[in-house]
Amino acid sequence: MKKFKYLMLLLLGVFGSSPAWAQAAEAESSWMGTLQQMDSSQLTLLIILGVVLLVIVLLLFLMIYLMSFMSAVLKKENPELAAQPSWWDEFKLKYVTGKMQPVGSPEEKRLMKEHTFDGIVELDNHMPPWLANVFYITIAFGVIYFTYYTVLGLGVSQYEEYAEEQRVAALQIEAYKANLTSLIDETNVVFDESAAAISAGQSIFQANCVACHAQDGGGGVGSNLTDEYWKHGGSINDIFKVIKYGVPEKGMIPWQDQLSPEQIQQVASFILTLQGTTPANPKEAEGERYVPNAPASADSALVAPVDTTKVVAVAGTEE
Repeated sequence: MKKFKYLMLLLLGVFGSSPAWAQAAEAESSWMGTLQQMDSSQLTLLIILGVVLLVIVLLLFLMIYLMSFMSAVLKKENPELAAQPSWWDEFKLKYVTGKMQPVGSPEEKRLMKEHTFDGIVELDNHMPPWLANVFYITIAFGVIYFTYYTVLGLGVSQYEEYAEEQRVAALQIEAYKANLTSLIDETNVVFDESAAAISAGQSIFQANCVACHAQDGGGGVGSNLTDEYWKHGGSINDIFKVIKYGVPEKGMIPWQDQLSPEQIQQVASFILTLQGTTPANPKEAEGERYVPNAPASADSALVAPVDTTKVVAVAGTEE
C-alpha cells in the first residue's frame, strides 16, 4: 500500500510540473470559456447529449455484468464449462500473446537455436499475433494508399495541398490587410509613396477637392497646397486629421463619413507630392512655414521629405 502511495505522489509530481500538464490546464480553460459563450439552447442540447451518452455507457456496463453473471451461473451448473477457458483467455491466446511453449517441454527444445551465449539460449518463437496483425495492416494500408494516390490519382497530392494552403493564406493576408487599413487614423498614418496609392489619391482629389483647391493644387477658395505654408500643420498626420474632421469654420466639410481611412491616407499622401510644384495661379501663402526636419511642435508631427517628382497632379484639403 505504501509503494502505491509513493508511486501516485511521484506521478503527480511529474505531471504537475510538466509542459503537458500545463497544456492540459490551458485546454481546460479554453473549454470552459467555450461553454460560457454558449446560449441556453446550446447548453440544454449539450446536457441532453451527455445524459444519453451516460445512459449508453451504463447499459453497456450492465450488459457486461449480466453476461459475466450468467457465465458464472452456467459454469456452476455445468462443471464441464468451468474447465473451459473464458472468451478473454481465448481472445488473448489467439490475437494478443499467442501460444507460448511451457518451459522445458519438448516443443521448447525444438525451438532452441544452436548458438548460445553465456548460457543463454535463443528460442525461435513466432511473432506475437498482435504484432503480426499490425504488420499486415500496415502492408494493406500501404497498398491502398499507393493505389489511391498514385495509381488511380484520386487523392490530393502534397503539391496540390501546398497550393491550396497558399491560396487560403493569400485570402487571410488580404483580410488582415483590409483590417489594418480600417484601423488607420491620424496617430498612426504614414506617407504611402506606392504608385497605386498616389494614383488612387489623385483620383479622389480630382473628384472631391479641385473645386476649392484648383486642379493643380494652387488654391482658390481653399489654401495653396504646393507651398511650404500650412494653417494646421504640414505633416501626413496633420493633413490626414484635417481631411478626416474638416474645418467647418473655414467651410471644409469632414470627409470621414464619405472616405475610408485608407482613402484619406491616399489623398493625404498625394497632397504631399504636390510640394514644390508650380501651379498656374498660386494663392498667396497662408499660415506658418512647415519644415519637415524641424523639431516637432506641440500641435504638429514630423514627416520625411517627400519626393515631388513622382506625380504631377492635383489634390486638395484645407491646410
